[in-house]
This record gives sequence, structure tokens and C-alpha cells, in this order.
Amino acid sequence: MTQHTNLPSDLLPTTVREFFAAHVVRDADTASSFLAEDAVVVDQGETFRGREEAHAFLRDAGSEFEYTTEQIGARRVDDTHWVVTVRLEGTFPGGVAELDYRFALRDDLVAELVIANHPA
Repeated sequence: MTQHTNLPSDLLPTTVREFFAAHVVRDADTASSFLAEDAVVVDQGETFRGREEAHAFLRDAGSEFEYTTEQIGARRVDDTHWVVTVRLEGTFPGGVAELDYRFALRDDLVAELVIANHPA
């Protein structure tokens, strides 16, 4: 299993790259188009099943805050699993957070996305 800790964005799979680009600008319609119909999205322990539930989550997540997102790392876990690490800075409690977006791909779509705090 090869791991790249600072993989350039252009070496990420197109699905991951384009999902993330849409998600960062809060374009839930485009972001959810990269999800499988039966996708599972988990954010801080809350689970959203299927593209419709995930779309609602993507549309509403963090909408009460102003924040910026910066990709600070990315790595390939294996052929279908990728991790993108981001740093958020904004008006949410604590003001700064580092999160891992753990993607599992199937048929060039996101089958599972787990968003969790980046380990310290």
C-alpha cells in the first residue's frame, strides 16, 4: 500500500478533485452529482444515506458560518480510497479546524465519504 502525504491536487482522481472543488464553493448540486445513488456520507458521526440525504447535508452544512477552506494534504490509501486534509478558518466555534475527507470510490463515483477531525 503506497501512501503520499502531500499528493498534488492534480494527481487526485477526477471524481475526488471535482467533488471537492464544488463542495468548497458550496455547490451542492454539482458536488452531489459525483455521489453514487447509494452513497453514505458521515460527518462528525452523523450519517446521511443516499444521494438525496447527502445533497441536503452538502447544501446545509456550515451554512450558518463564514469560513475559508485550504487543502493542506492529500494521499492515496489504495486504488479506491483517498484522503484529502483541509484546514478551515472562520466564524465557527474554535475558529480553526483540520478535517480529513476520506473518500471511497466505486465506478468513478463517491460511494462513501467520511469527514472527521484530522488526528493531531
